[in-house]
Amino acid sequence: MSIRQTQPETRQLDLLGGRIASTELHRLFFALMPDDTTRARLAAAAEALRAGHSGLRARWINPNRYHATLHFLGDHAALRPTLVDGAIAAADKIHAEPFTWTLDSAASFRGREPPCVLRGAEVPALMRQLWQSLSHAMAMAGQGRHLERNFTPHVTLAYSHGAMLEPAFIEPVMWPVAEFVLVHSVVGQGSYEILGRWALAVR
Repeated sequence: MSIRQTQPETRQLDLLGGRIASTELHRLFFALMPDDTTRARLAAAAEALRAGHSGLRARWINPNRYHATLHFLGDHAALRPTLVDGAIAAADKIHAEPFTWTLDSAASFRGREPPCVLRGAEVPALMRQLWQSLSHAMAMAGQGRHLERNFTPHVTLAYSHGAMLEPAFIEPVMWPVAEFVLVHSVVGQGSYEILGRWALAVR
């Protein structure tokens, strides 16, 4: 596992020399990140959807940002070391096996900007076990309050301007999952910072 240090939060000075609270929102989450081959297949699926729904007005996501969230740990005014340390300590305790996830349908979730997503007809048992193991480890690390109770794995491809996709089957995308990561991002900025990687291995 490799850990990359996060720079301390920066704050601006006002005209009188006082501190102005940062308006940045720091997002933290556990996720699955596709390998290059899978990312290309997801991008091809997105292009096929885009071509097949030419009337859909949407904000399409850069393929570099494709991921599947395992656990969303919230948006915070600053990246709190206690939360990061707790998440890393929890992930260090995980022993999970690799698996293949098949994404075979496109749909939308309800929302102000309905997300256009890819999903699988089935959630692999090993994927659900990984999610449950992380839930338990986070709770044992005193971070259980950040966890969601439901798990609906998906990859978001776009955010539409009001319209929703009718559920439809797509050419299946086979995603071999061999690791999970802890991700930090600043809302509205384009890059992800990987704070930790944990390999999945057969015991």
